[in-house]
Amino acid sequence: MLHETAKIIDRLLPALLLVVVLTSCASSTDNVTKNDDSASVYLQLGVRYMDLGKLEVAKENLQRAQKKEPNNPQVLNAFAFLYEKLNDYDQAKENYEKALDISPDDWSVQNNYGRFLCDRGEYEEGMALLTKAISTQLNDRQWLALTNAGRCHLAMKQQQSAKAYFKQALILNTAYAPALLEMQKISYQNGEYWAAKGYLQRYLSVAPHTSGTLWYAMQTERALGNAALAKEYQNLLLEEFPLSDEAKQIKPVLR
Repeated sequence: MLHETAKIIDRLLPALLLVVVLTSCASSTDNVTKNDDSASVYLQLGVRYMDLGKLEVAKENLQRAQKKEPNNPQVLNAFAFLYEKLNDYDQAKENYEKALDISPDDWSVQNNYGRFLCDRGEYEEGMALLTKAISTQLNDRQWLALTNAGRCHLAMKQQQSAKAYFKQALILNTAYAPALLEMQKISYQNGEYWAAKGYLQRYLSVAPHTSGTLWYAMQTERALGNAALAKEYQNLLLEEFPLSDEAKQIKPVLR
């Protein structure tokens, strides 16, 4: 069960890596904390509720964790990510900086804060932290920071170096969905259509379609001359993600 939970976190929250063991068995805070009222348990619950999109409940549990351990860097790390989801970027940055001040060598904080800075356009500072997260021997999930570094380089319009990061991530974890998704897009953009198909197949073995995967799959099949399959992807995109930006790009005449 714990192994399956870890895979879910990798898939659904690629930006977030907290060094805690999550439980997918808990149905309520009262049940979980009946015999354990530690900060660790409240932290686990806070992250779990974030995963479920229950942000207010997540915040309540993180506040309980922080009350017990005010200087726990992983609680601050989780709070920072929660504030990101709430679009409160000033509070997010403040919590990341506090966590890093307390634990400057914590690779999960380095990874999250580095990705946050890259998202804000602070590429040099972000890449410095991501590079530290990648290089530390204590990081047993380097593919997370490698993928974030790749996305940072894409934001800097440096596709070749981004591609190298994504490929390195996939060497370490061949089934890491976010890196596979990025390689599908890059392969299509470079005219490597069979490679794009291959990355999509690998992606679908570990994660469901998104509007983006369907869009690039549709375009890839058109480029390969597979009109019928391209039409299938188009119909699925319009059916499953009718309000997506990709669906809006489909011209009415093609519908």
